[in-house]
Amino acid sequence: MSNRELPLTDVTSPACEVTPMARQPVTAQTAADLAAVFKALSDPVRLRLLSVVAGHTGQQACVCDVSEGFDVSQPTISHHLKVLREAGLLSSERRGSWVYYRVEPAALHQLSRFLDVMLPEALAR
Repeated sequence: MSNRELPLTDVTSPACEVTPMARQPVTAQTAADLAAVFKALSDPVRLRLLSVVAGHTGQQACVCDVSEGFDVSQPTISHHLKVLREAGLLSSERRGSWVYYRVEPAALHQLSRFLDVMLPEALAR
């Protein structure tokens, strides 16, 4: 008999209790979507860029306004803004020769809802 064919035995241990689920876990698609957002936010420059855009009136800013204060080149800033846009955290609009970036509230709301559900329980432990 191979290892795959061994019958499972019912082993109970006082340290391992089966507890009922309090809520359904996220779906595979939601997990993939959220992972892309977390991956985009995992870079300190991108996190700061999102914060800078969100800090402007109307949560939108010209690329020329968000570039100040970073020790990276303009092409690197543009790359990071593209990553945030592809993750759905920002949208962009060309106005003349400038590109304006706007925070996408729906993406932040989804992220906030996920963290609101997950963090209170984790922090209570």
